[in-house]
Amino acid sequence: MINTSGKTTRRAVLGAFAGIAMIPASPVYSGVFGYNKGAGNIRRVALRSGRTGESIDTIYWIEGKYIRPALEEINYFMRDWRENAVTTMDRRNIDLIAAAHNLLDTDEPFHMLSGYRTQRTNNLLRSRSRRVAKKSYHVKAMAADLRLGSRSVGQIAQAGLACRSGGVGKYYRSNFVHLDCGPIRTWVS
Repeated sequence: MINTSGKTTRRAVLGAFAGIAMIPASPVYSGVFGYNKGAGNIRRVALRSGRTGESIDTIYWIEGKYIRPALEEINYFMRDWRENAVTTMDRRNIDLIAAAHNLLDTDEPFHMLSGYRTQRTNNLLRSRSRRVAKKSYHVKAMAADLRLGSRSVGQIAQAGLACRSGGVGKYYRSNFVHLDCGPIRTWVS
């Protein structure tokens, strides 16, 4: 659940979602090794945003089924905060974030620098930096830029690469890792 102060426990989230209809996992997602590696039977996303002051710590998938209200909260959290624009994030990217976080074996939430971006926001960022891709996966709701205080860029990137599920970009100077669910590739900037 998104909050601005307290921490939500796993038990509270499970209780809140007891009895709520769940979305069955699509066969496209359920058979993909990379998204399942390290994610477990319960998938959780723990993120915070310095831009909005919000945090989210929610279980969004239990035993093969996505929890629709949790996905909606994640979509809102990962919105383009500059334009307050919300879209449906690609579930594969949420799975990748959850699996990488689980492999890092920490309870510290990812600090999300960027999730979804509108084309206008992406163009603005491109005008300020040559490192912003013209056809960014952020615009397609398929990417997130993340960091952890307790883990290095290299460690986070290794966890992302171990998932074998998309692009992993290492940004050492800016101290973050880009994870997307596009083609498998890696780069350093």
